[in-house]
Amino acid sequence: MIGFEIHPRRRAVSKELVDKFSRVPVANVSDCMSRMTAGGARLRPMHDGQPLAGPALTVRARPGDNLLVHKALDLAQPGDVIVVDAGGDLTNAIIGEIMTTYAQRRGIAGIVINGAIRDSGTIRRSAFPVYAAGVTHRGPYKDGPGEINCVVALDGMTIAPGDLILGDEDGLLAIPYEQAEALYQAASAKHELETKMLADIAAGTLDTSWIDARLQALGCSGIQS
Repeated sequence: MIGFEIHPRRRAVSKELVDKFSRVPVANVSDCMSRMTAGGARLRPMHDGQPLAGPALTVRARPGDNLLVHKALDLAQPGDVIVVDAGGDLTNAIIGEIMTTYAQRRGIAGIVINGAIRDSGTIRRSAFPVYAAGVTHRGPYKDGPGEINCVVALDGMTIAPGDLILGDEDGLLAIPYEQAEALYQAASAKHELETKMLADIAAGTLDTSWIDARLQALGCSGIQS
């Protein structure tokens, strides 16, 4: 049935690449993607802030319904990130303490919900990564329909099964499977540059001459050094 189907996932970023990206801030990766990709400001970490990294197992769920999310928890491999597009609706929670505890027990890396959660106090005190758009005590339905391992979009950020999902306290980012290796090289270099800048600030040697040069190039008058 169209819109009610479980598809196979045919690819996923490697564990080695996940491990490398887990050491790079999301903001550095985002800069190297021309600041054009984001999962939306509403999707915030609901846990204690531990970073998230892993290949996406995607779910498209009917708003307020988590039947396919339960199935995804059983299909996911250790290290996977379950990404659920529940339409951004906050009327009913898609997951809570029981499902996150089960996910953690199975070795799942984290869960992203474009929708609401409940049991927020327990989740907030946990290191298990959970990102969501809101909180409500109202529970979900379990009737479907929905799909697993389909392309989803969160606030314009397209995620295909097996793409790399990154998250930290700044938010979420999806990296296309085909671009992951090249993007790591660029993001790693960006991170090294910013680490050096912080060292220069601490030493009082940061070069800020670029600011006046940029202002002059843009035609700003009254520049003072």
